[in-house]
Amino acid sequence: MALLNFKRDDGPVAGTLSPEVETFLQGYSIEVMPRTSQKVEDFRAILPAGTRVYIAHIEGTPIEDMVATAKRLNAEGFPVMPHFPARIIKDEATLKDWIARYQGEANVDQALLLAGGVDKPHGDYHSSMQLMESGAFDAAGFKRLHVAGHPEGNKDIDPDGGMKVVDEALAWKQKFSERTDAKMAIATQFAFEAGPIIEWADNLRTAGIDLPIHIGIAGPAKLQTMIKFAIACGVGPSLRVLQRRAKDVTKLLLPFEPTEVVSELAAHKAANPDFNIVQVHFFPLGGIKTNANWAIENGGASTVPAAVG
Repeated sequence: MALLNFKRDDGPVAGTLSPEVETFLQGYSIEVMPRTSQKVEDFRAILPAGTRVYIAHIEGTPIEDMVATAKRLNAEGFPVMPHFPARIIKDEATLKDWIARYQGEANVDQALLLAGGVDKPHGDYHSSMQLMESGAFDAAGFKRLHVAGHPEGNKDIDPDGGMKVVDEALAWKQKFSERTDAKMAIATQFAFEAGPIIEWADNLRTAGIDLPIHIGIAGPAKLQTMIKFAIACGVGPSLRVLQRRAKDVTKLLLPFEPTEVVSELAAHKAANPDFNIVQVHFFPLGGIKTNANWAIENGGASTVPAAVG
């Protein structure tokens, strides 16, 4: 079992294994793409048994590549949650075809439904709510549906940087969850500060939205890589954490790790057991193996790879 080494902006601080962080990392999920998954010889060598693996569907990726990746992960024993980006799905026939392929070839029964990061829809759909209303996932017997969350807003939806439309959409999805048998949760964009994340999560609960939250965390990566992805993904005010670090030339070439934000969220969760953030969802910006190794080093027994445990 590894020792947790807290790494803050002022440098490493010696510490012992944190029970709070170990508990918080239990059951984490991770996101891959067909291209990045090809760099991993065997996921059982790096991921704990039962790890949910999301497959991001980037515009231009053939459905054949998505399904082949899902099939491979399923064969290695991992539950697969592919993205269904509404704006790149042409029509109902395409939606049903994708569902049938995932089910028939890769035993998939769960999905992340989102609008998708393209400006102009390719066809009939422009929002995840339309996918949910289609009834296609219910008809196929999908057991779990996740939807996107944005702790710092989403300028694609709220151009002025506010949260009004995003919050209204989550309220609609909360009501949908109450009339479906599928288990639902919110999987979020990554952010770098615990305080605003906690405030956002608390505000959702106050508004009557009690869907479990799987908080997005950016895995270890070079600072330049992290900044590039953060800007591309529309990360909000917490980008300042990276900008502050970039001003210190002695840290510019060092990897940026999520230790601080994870530690603070874990401590808050331990002090508030009913806190609605229930799991961590990793975006492996610095590589899948690098992210998995960080989790192993910081997560204790629950993060031991399937091939070892």
